Amino acid sequence: MFNFLIRKDARKILKRKDSDAGEKGRALEDLRASLFNQFNFSDGAKRQQQRICGPATALTFNFVVAVGIIFVNKMVLQTVKFKFPILLTLIHYVVSWFLMAVLKAFSLLPPSPSTKSTRMSTLFTLGFVMSLSTGFANVSLKYNSIGFYQMAKIAVTPSIVFAEFVLYRKKVSLPKVLALTVVSIGVAVATVTDLQFHLFGACVALAWIVPSAVNKILWSRLQQQENWTALSLMWKTTPITLIFLAAMLPCLDPPGVLSFDWNLSNTLVIFGSAILGFLLQWSGALALGATSAVSHVVLGQFKTCILLLGNYYLFGSNPGTISICGAFTAIGGTSIYTYLNLKQQPNKGSPRQPSVLPKSKLGKENGNANGNDGHYGVESV
Repeated sequence: MFNFLIRKDARKILKRKDSDAGEKGRALEDLRASLFNQFNFSDGAKRQQQRICGPATALTFNFVVAVGIIFVNKMVLQTVKFKFPILLTLIHYVVSWFLMAVLKAFSLLPPSPSTKSTRMSTLFTLGFVMSLSTGFANVSLKYNSIGFYQMAKIAVTPSIVFAEFVLYRKKVSLPKVLALTVVSIGVAVATVTDLQFHLFGACVALAWIVPSAVNKILWSRLQQQENWTALSLMWKTTPITLIFLAAMLPCLDPPGVLSFDWNLSNTLVIFGSAILGFLLQWSGALALGATSAVSHVVLGQFKTCILLLGNYYLFGSNPGTISICGAFTAIGGTSIYTYLNLKQQPNKGSPRQPSVLPKSKLGKENGNANGNDGHYGVESV
């Protein structure tokens, strides 16, 4: 009888150990599945991007890079005398594609969503408008002053609002319309003293407005609605952009590229511009994925005013009292727009966060039906 009780207790202990081992095995399986999902599926990569690079980080990153590349590109086109803006843009995208190819070779490039979720025509359209938006921007910088270039950006804001209403029935509240109007007026007043432009450059700047608006809308919507990450979307669309930029070369660039002095100094400046071009495209995509197309344009206008005031307070340049007042007005409008966005966030309610763990086989056997579609709502502007 005593031996029977000992054997019974031993069987209970072994059974408990088997149960504990099974629980540890399930935990390890869930952990493995979580890591695999996080790094090898688009929805996991998307959540990883959102955790690492939130709206504030993305906008700050884009702000710093955008300030740098404006002056570097202006130096390339005017100081280095590289008079080929479309070729410069093409070099930017070739370097970007090469850097992403290196990331892909080391399995560091985030995976793309299923081809069924995004139509090829949408990716083709995005690649096409990217070539027009970036190419025309550099042509505008070549022929026009930075002030006129920033003035053209003002028209992008109403273009985005109008396009999003027509395409997606997306409405803007009256207080935000007033705030955006204040920002636009402030930027116009701030840059009115630097409006040097060429007739051809002005035409290019006007032609740039619509592609720029569509470009920002598609970048924002594809990331927020269809689980694309910034790098994966760049990888898919860059080859399309390269094709259209190559087609634009003979039309918009002057002849004589082979006679350019490709010395070490000039080449390094152009290569530095290309590196900044990759960072600008990446940071802009991150910002558009984390916020909205309108918010990204407002950031650009805020950047213009900060540059103007920084030159005044740090370097002693005197743009005039009217320009300074316009800059402060634009910054005030930007602050109001930001406040209205933050005020709206609690009213929208927090979206249900999808589970990080995918459904394992064991979970399915136990009747676990929790899942997610991986989609995130678009920010209301």
